Amino acid sequence: MAAASASLQSIPSSSVKLSCNTRATSVATSNRLSFKNSINPVFSQKLTTTSKASGSRRGFSVKSQSNPAESSRPTKVHQLCVYEINERDRGSPAYLRLGQKPVNSLGDLVPFTNKVYSADLQTRLGITAGICILIKNMPEKKGDRYEAIYSFHLGDYGQISVQGAYVTTEDTYLSVTGGTGIFAGAYGQVKLQQLVFPFKLFYTFYLQGLSADLPSELLVTPVPPSPAVEASPAAKAVEVGATGPNYSD
Repeated sequence: MAAASASLQSIPSSSVKLSCNTRATSVATSNRLSFKNSINPVFSQKLTTTSKASGSRRGFSVKSQSNPAESSRPTKVHQLCVYEINERDRGSPAYLRLGQKPVNSLGDLVPFTNKVYSADLQTRLGITAGICILIKNMPEKKGDRYEAIYSFHLGDYGQISVQGAYVTTEDTYLSVTGGTGIFAGAYGQVKLQQLVFPFKLFYTFYLQGLSADLPSELLVTPVPPSPAVEASPAAKAVEVGATGPNYSD
């Protein structure tokens, strides 16, 4: 015990101070963390943590950069008008009362498919196909609010998918969620005009993200929307020259 005490007393005090300083430096170094996300080109993140004798201080910063693909996305607005008409020959719509109530109630489903005509009603372009989910029955307005998810299938032109509120008593706007064919990359919105529920509707699309202008045969002068509109006899009969290329049916 005496020998050990003598050995301890023989250690210079400067050596003890050096050891402590070295340890403190090591702790400060180990407490410093730098992280950079080099995998995702969209985000660059840096996290730093420092410690001092008086306490701890941490700093966090996030730097975001715009996605080059997003910045080069076409923003030109292309307007397209079409009619959706239920001619009562497709067994549509079907009403599934999942709410199991005598009146329309939350959760009821309405799958549907109708015919799509050009805005001048001279050309059969395709069909709509989708489903409406009843969100709210509004007896005071004699109508309903649905969440609608459906697509416009337009033959060789491609398809446009939409989603959003469908209120049976008023005009509404839905989001354009995508497209194929000449509508590939589409986004934007579409105005739904209720003419005769649920048989006649008029749509005005405001499409962005398209790589080229729409074909001239789709950009016809619309027949003014009204409850009395009807497709031309040739378009109804899908006669040659009165349909879009490989129109969907």
